[in-house]
Amino acid sequence: MSKAYFLTGTDTEIGKTHTACALLHAWRNTGLSAVGYKPLAAGAERVGDEFANEDAVRLHAASSPGFSLAEINPVCLPEPIAPHIAAANTGVRIDLATMLGGYAQLQSRADRILVEGVGGFCVPLDDDRDTSHLAMALGLPVIMVVGMRLGCLNHALLTAEAIEARGLRLIGWIANAITPDMPYLEDNVAALRSRLAARCLGVLPHGLEPGQAAAHLTLPA
Repeated sequence: MSKAYFLTGTDTEIGKTHTACALLHAWRNTGLSAVGYKPLAAGAERVGDEFANEDAVRLHAASSPGFSLAEINPVCLPEPIAPHIAAANTGVRIDLATMLGGYAQLQSRADRILVEGVGGFCVPLDDDRDTSHLAMALGLPVIMVVGMRLGCLNHALLTAEAIEARGLRLIGWIANAITPDMPYLEDNVAALRSRLAARCLGVLPHGLEPGQAAAHLTLPA
C-alpha cells in the first residue's frame, strides 16, 4: 500500500498546490512514484467536453506518469468560488463517497499519494460538512502549508489546533514565501518553530519552480 498524506493550508492562495508539486518532485527525485490527488476543485476552464482546474493540471504534470486528470481530480466545479456555493449553483451535492473512492483507486498505483485539500482546513462543502470531514474520513497524517504573510502566525496556530482537535496528526509544516519581501520572514518562521510541535519540513523561497523548490524540503518520515 502507498504511504499517503493530507496537505492543507492556512488559507486560500498561499501556495498549497505549488508546495504539493514540490513535494511530488522531491519524492520522485528519490526514485519513488508519486501522485497528487485533488479530490475537489472549484474554478475550471472547459477543455473539450470536460472542465480542467489549473491546480489539478499542475498536480498532474508533477505526478508520475500513468494517471489521468480525471483520476487526479474527480470533482471539478466550474466557478472559482467557495465549493458549497459552486456546487449549489451547478445543482449538485459534493459527494464524500466519490472523493474517497477516487483515493482508493490510487492506493496501489504509487509509492506516495499526496491529497490536497481545497482552500483552508475548514472550507464548507455543504450545510453540514466541511473539508475537515474529508480529512477525518481519510484519516491520513497531515502536512500544513503556511503562507508567509502578515497574520500567518495566528492562522497557522489556529489551523494546527483545528487539525489536532479532530484527532488527526499534524506531522509537519512548510513555510512558503508567497511574496519576495515579507518583513522579518526568518523571525516569523522561528516563532512557528517554537510554537508548533510538528516538524518544519522546509522554507520555500519565493519565485522558484516546484522542481527547484523540492531541494528546500525535508521529506516526512
